[in-house]
Amino acid sequence: MSTDDRHAAPDGPYLGDRVLLERGLTPTEAHLIASMLQSAGLQAEAGDTHLVQAHSLLSVAVGGAHVRVPEHQLAEARELLEAFRRGAMALDEDFDPGPPR
Repeated sequence: MSTDDRHAAPDGPYLGDRVLLERGLTPTEAHLIASMLQSAGLQAEAGDTHLVQAHSLLSVAVGGAHVRVPEHQLAEARELLEAFRRGAMALDEDFDPGPPR
């Protein structure tokens, strides 16, 4: 197995080293942010969520849960995170998702 195979995304080639986008999060925040970024097409992943959830006193030692993205996607991830935090992705109160499929 080559290095590229071991570090491949589940559905594609090696995307480069992962870098921290955000740390000091709760597990819920980390999963929420990672899922939002994944829905935008980025290869984000939440980390240390199980450790922080199971051993909350270690949260400070490990820096809380975190979100990592491939280095070449960091700028786009920061823009999306900023838009998310300022509410640009919020749904209107009258949003209608339509009937279930």
